Amino acid sequence: MIPANRLPAQPVRWQQLWREAITDPRELLAVLGLSGHAGELLPAIDTDFALRVPRGFVARMRHGDPADPLLRQVLPQAAELGDVPGFTRDAVGDLAARSANGVLHKYEGRALLVATGSCAVHCRYCFRRHFPYADETAAANRWGEAVEHLRGDASIHEVILSGGDPLSLSTAKLAELGDALAAIPHVRRLRIHTRLPIVLPERVDAEFHDWFAALPLQRVVVLHANHPAEFDAAVDAACLHLRDAGATVLNQAVLLRGVNDDADALAGLSERAFAAGVLPYYLHQLDRVTGAAHFEVPDGRALALVEALRRRLPGYLVPRLVREIAGEPSKTPL
Repeated sequence: MIPANRLPAQPVRWQQLWREAITDPRELLAVLGLSGHAGELLPAIDTDFALRVPRGFVARMRHGDPADPLLRQVLPQAAELGDVPGFTRDAVGDLAARSANGVLHKYEGRALLVATGSCAVHCRYCFRRHFPYADETAAANRWGEAVEHLRGDASIHEVILSGGDPLSLSTAKLAELGDALAAIPHVRRLRIHTRLPIVLPERVDAEFHDWFAALPLQRVVVLHANHPAEFDAAVDAACLHLRDAGATVLNQAVLLRGVNDDADALAGLSERAFAAGVLPYYLHQLDRVTGAAHFEVPDGRALALVEALRRRLPGYLVPRLVREIAGEPSKTPL
C-alpha cells in the first residue's frame, strides 16, 4: 500500500485534463487516423447527446481501427436516431423512484443520490442520457433536501452516490456530504459509483485520497470498465489509491455488442481488473434506453458467455449477470 503522504504528485490537475477533453467527433477521428471514415461512422444529424471523452482514454484506443471497442463506446452513431420498440427514455424507472430532490429509493436499506449530471465521458449506452438533471441533482443547496430525507428514514443504512459521475464534483463538495452523512447514526456505508478512475484516473489525487481515507464510514467504490484495454498504469495507480484509502473496490460492466460480447474480452476484463486489485461484481444486460438498441446482446448469448467464463475463470472472477427491471426490489439475475 502507498501511504497518503507518499502519493505521487500529479503533473497536471484533473480539472485541466477534464477541460481538454475531446468534444468534436471529427477531431476524435482525426486523432485516431480515421478522418477518412467520417462519412461512414458519423450520423448525418445531431444525436442530442454530445461527445465527451478525455484524451488519456483516447490514447488507449487502437490507432486506425474504426471497430476499436473503446471508440465504439463513445463515438456518436446513426443507429442512435432510430425509434426501437421497447426502448424508452427512462429505462429503469428512475423517475418513479424519486423520494426527494435527486434521491432515488428503489431498494431496501439503500438510497441513491443523483449527485450531478456531469461526467468526464459520455457513454453512448448511458441509461441516464435523457435524465432531467437540471431539475434533479442531490448536490443542490449543499445537499440540503437529500440529507434531510436520509436523516428522516432510519431504514437507510447505505448511501449510493451516482450521477452523471459523483467524482465530477470537487472534493470539497463531496466532503460537505461526507460530514453530513457521518452525523446520521443509521448511515453506515457510502458507496460511490464512478467511471472517472477509469477514464480520468488523475481524479484520484492526494486531496481526494486524504478525505476518503478519513471518512468515518465504510467505503465502497464501484468502478465501471467494460474492456481490458480500459486499464493502464495510471488506472492501476488510481485503484491502488482507492484501496489504500480503505475502500472495497468492485467493477461493474455492461454487456455491449461490438465491445465485449465475446469470452476473450470478458475473461480479459476480469483478469485485468483483478490485477489492479478490483473484484468483478456485475455484468449488466443493457438497460433499454432510447438511443442504445444497437448495443443490445440477446439473453441467450449473454448466458452462454457467462457459462464460458465459469469454465475459464475461478468463481470469484465471474461477475453476476443481471438486468435492472423498473419496479423490482433488486437486480434480477439471469
